Amino acid sequence: MRNSRHLSMEHLLARIQEGDIDTVVVAFTDMQGRLQGKRLHGRYFADVVVPNGTEGCNYLLAVDVDMNTVGGYAISSWEKGYGDMEFVLDDRTIRVLTHLPSTAMVQCDLVWPDHSPVVQSPRAILQRQLDRCAEQGWQALAGTELEFIAFDTTYEAAHDARYHGLTPVNQYNVDYSILGTTRVEPLLRAIRNTMYDAGLDVEGAKGECNFGQHEIGFLYADALKTADDHVVYKTVAKEIASQQGKAITFMAKYDQREGSSCHIHLSLRGLDDELVFWKDGARTPLYDHFVAGVLATMADFTLLFAPNINSYKRFADGSFAPTTIAWGLDNRTCAVRLVGHGGGARMENRVPGADANPYLALAAMLAGGLYGIEHELELEDEVVGNAYTSGRPKVPTTLAAAREAFVGSEIARATLGDDVVDHYANMAAVELAAFNAAVTDWELFRGFERL
Repeated sequence: MRNSRHLSMEHLLARIQEGDIDTVVVAFTDMQGRLQGKRLHGRYFADVVVPNGTEGCNYLLAVDVDMNTVGGYAISSWEKGYGDMEFVLDDRTIRVLTHLPSTAMVQCDLVWPDHSPVVQSPRAILQRQLDRCAEQGWQALAGTELEFIAFDTTYEAAHDARYHGLTPVNQYNVDYSILGTTRVEPLLRAIRNTMYDAGLDVEGAKGECNFGQHEIGFLYADALKTADDHVVYKTVAKEIASQQGKAITFMAKYDQREGSSCHIHLSLRGLDDELVFWKDGARTPLYDHFVAGVLATMADFTLLFAPNINSYKRFADGSFAPTTIAWGLDNRTCAVRLVGHGGGARMENRVPGADANPYLALAAMLAGGLYGIEHELELEDEVVGNAYTSGRPKVPTTLAAAREAFVGSEIARATLGDDVVDHYANMAAVELAAFNAAVTDWELFRGFERL
């Protein structure tokens, strides 16, 4: 077990036998970073699924955000018959969801019926990079800082209003405001305590800049646990908001004010917890090579940091969202910010928004960092001052540009594999085609009468 608040399989089965748990959510993470799966009756889970397994349609890794079947995927299509994938229970992830009656959850890996891994699965993509780290004697530690905007409306009412004119839970900037967070404390407290019960190590909550914007922070952990916890948190936070008659969004850019980020902190250590990024009071060459690799591959991997059309609306000068591929010491204008010392020495990637899939973003950072170590890339000079006006190379500004860089990246193909690159390039192509076919409110207001 990852900590004492997680359940062992033996403990879960005992609680099912006692009638304490009657529902088990079996879930995996899809391309869009969402939990997908089944709610199983406890007795069925114990009697059938634990000894024999369970399956789900492979179209779950080949649909758009609306769950429409779309073409272009090698693993799933009408021609292939839309067969099944097997869900492999990961006993380390068993947790109780205290906001739901008598409910536990277990997360899964995905394999084909012949038991070979589904390499396009986000969890498998991250695990491949973690295996590469382990082969060199390293483990990856990570933390994600995820922001959201909360509204005093239900999801149903928000939908009926076409997501316009919603009332945020705060009507002014509440960044670090105790008064502002007190107004939302019933929601924030419920999320914090539920997440703690579910095995996450909660740090705290703080207000952010946009109206109704907040962040709940969690202690760093090994990278796979961080990603697992991240996706559970996003789902549960929405569920608790719904229970309280509210709605929250993790869109990267909801309106023209500040976007919602997902800053990712990452470091390597030895498998025995030995420090490898810091020695004798200073950064190690390994650390510098790692950061240099992340910077060198930033444009190639931006698609995995910013996977949606909306993601790129967040990148604006002077917005605290980065536009420049550069690094600095505790400099929030850069794409990469180096913070901490000793055991706390780590890099912060400020490019991902709240809509990022954490498995893919972490995998991309590790792939880039390992590339930098392997090729002993030299770390360029830091940016001192305003990176927005530094003249350094820019982060791709559109999904189309990021997709082009990803598809053509020899590094992405060498580190992630052609199957993964082609799969997620197709995901971007599907989103671009859908967006290009849509007539937006902006076009209507600009052109209905005046053009």
